[in-house]
Amino acid sequence: MTGSGSAAEDRTATITVRLFAGAAAEYGSDTALVRGSTVAEAIADLTSGASPQAATAIERSSLLVNAVSCTDHSRSLKDGDRIDVLPPFAGG
Repeated sequence: MTGSGSAAEDRTATITVRLFAGAAAEYGSDTALVRGSTVAEAIADLTSGASPQAATAIERSSLLVNAVSCTDHSRSLKDGDRIDVLPPFAGG
């Protein structure tokens, strides 16, 4: 029988993150692969090695999960899901 720690590891997904505009500029790349079983975990993995400026830009951004707006950071993720990081845009 598998212990609970292993089951949690099995649920950790590999997620593609696409960063746009200022978030990409601050992060230094427009794509990243991260791990996490929830949106919050994936974003924490993304920002863990980022500069403070990149982390701030990402935290202020809107998120899309598989092209759908996501404000629920406890949302579960699975392998192959994609998160888009869209910083606030100026203009009209």
